[in-house]
Amino acid sequence: MQNLDELFDVVDEQDRVIGRQPRREVHRLGLRHRAIHVLVFNARGEVYLQKRSMTKDTFPGAWDSSCSGHVDAGEDYDATTVRELREEIGLVVAAAPARLFRIAACDDTGQEFVWVYRLAHEGPMQPNPAEVERGEWFTPAHVTRWIAERPTEFARAFRLIWKMHMTR
Repeated sequence: MQNLDELFDVVDEQDRVIGRQPRREVHRLGLRHRAIHVLVFNARGEVYLQKRSMTKDTFPGAWDSSCSGHVDAGEDYDATTVRELREEIGLVVAAAPARLFRIAACDDTGQEFVWVYRLAHEGPMQPNPAEVERGEWFTPAHVTRWIAERPTEFARAFRLIWKMHMTR
C-alpha cells in the first residue's frame, strides 16, 4: 500500500519548489509535483514494462514504464531514479542513466513534471511485489500496437511517454 503521508515538493509552472504537501493532498488537490520514468531496453531492443500492483493509488493493475516514481521532498530527479530502480525492480546503479526528455506537468501526467530516462540492461529484474505485480520484455512494435488496440490497459502517463519516445 502507498504511504499517503509521504511528503512531496509542490512546484510552480516552471518546476520551482513553492511548498511541501503530503502525497494524499497533492493528488487530491491536483497540485504540480515531480516524477521520473525509466525505460529499460535489452540488447535485442525490447523494452521491459511493469504491471503495476493492485495496491497502487493511481492506475492499479495497469502496464507502465519499466520503473517510475515520485520525487520525494528535498530529492532531485537523478537521485529518485537511482532509488526507484532499486526499490521497484531491484536494479542497483551507481548513477542515473541518460535523460531522454522532459514532460511538463499536464493532465496526462497527473500534474507531474516528468524526466524520462533510458537504461540499457539485460536483467534479471527483481520486481518488488508491493509496487509491481510482474514485468515482461516486449518489442516496441508490440507495445505500440497494444496501446492502439487497448489503451486502457496502460497508465495514462505511459501512453504519453511512449508516444513521445516513438516520435523522437
